[in-house]
Amino acid sequence: MLWDVYHKQVGANPLEFVTRTTGMLALVFLFLSLAVTPLRKITGANWLVRFRRMIGLFAFFYGFLHLLTYVAFDRYFNLKSIPADVVKRPFITIGMTALFLMIPLAITSTNKMVKRLGGKRWNLLHRLVYLAGVAGVFHYWLLVKSDTRLPLTFAFVLALLLGYRLLVKYAPPPSTQPGTSLFPRNE
Repeated sequence: MLWDVYHKQVGANPLEFVTRTTGMLALVFLFLSLAVTPLRKITGANWLVRFRRMIGLFAFFYGFLHLLTYVAFDRYFNLKSIPADVVKRPFITIGMTALFLMIPLAITSTNKMVKRLGGKRWNLLHRLVYLAGVAGVFHYWLLVKSDTRLPLTFAFVLALLLGYRLLVKYAPPPSTQPGTSLFPRNE
């Protein structure tokens, strides 16, 4: 973004460019963190799991920058005006919800917090990422006035990522008995 700003490649409204870019990067990193599990299970590349938390923290970082651009450029650091704006404009309410859902995920992303919460409770808490993803996409869709192709593309990708999880949970692949094959030979 700084490169684009420096080289004046940000369009007529640089502030809008920065706000949109930080929001989109938050969604991209959120989706990348959600893509780790399907990629790992499909490809067997278990090493990917080492990067999931870091990618999730990048999502939170860009979400926080997105909020900061709103506070700085839209509200001019007038913090008293934010609650009324949140109530008046539903897309801001939903965007704030998405970011607030990510706060406990960022706070509990350390190994120490995983141990403190216990694996099961930590995993349960980190399912908030699904709601944050839905809220983030909905926020983006409400924000866009005319050309909804990009928000709908994000919605489609999110549906694939969440649909994979539902498919694995409720329609697991058939297990094989020892000595049997998924593909029996014609004898």
